[in-house]
Amino acid sequence: MPCSIVREVIDIEALRLRAQHSQAGAVLIFCGDIRNHSQQQQVSFLEYEAHESMALKQISQVVEEVQKKWQLHTVEVIHRLGKLAVKDCSIAIAVSTSHRGDAYEASRYIIDTIKHAVPIWKKEHFVDAPAMWSKGCEASSVVEESAETPAIVEKELIECH
Repeated sequence: MPCSIVREVIDIEALRLRAQHSQAGAVLIFCGDIRNHSQQQQVSFLEYEAHESMALKQISQVVEEVQKKWQLHTVEVIHRLGKLAVKDCSIAIAVSTSHRGDAYEASRYIIDTIKHAVPIWKKEHFVDAPAMWSKGCEASSVVEESAETPAIVEKELIECH
């Protein structure tokens, strides 16, 4: 399972074990953890929402792309949705390669691409300020304004990429 979207806690140790490969000299695990601050505000928690089928398809495309671009033995991406507390892992990426350079480059490419191109949105809930949607995919404002019209949202998301 090279990519998945889940609502439960991501099992990092299980991910690491799946990433191991007999020819790998490097196994890199990236965890995108929830910080306690954003935009000079204290974060209470985050909520992640997604156009799940489209997000999964696009994450799969990113995984296919990195497998062609770098010499990887294994690659897996897990993104979590729902309500996440400070220090929770929202995204985990596992890459195994023969050499560490490819592992770092592939992992960075995966997270940067997912963060800016995949229809997953983050709503930040602050301790002393109103909640707000974080900028990511360019279509995030469309989703806020048009959540009741999924057909329009899907059209806009496709154009976003």
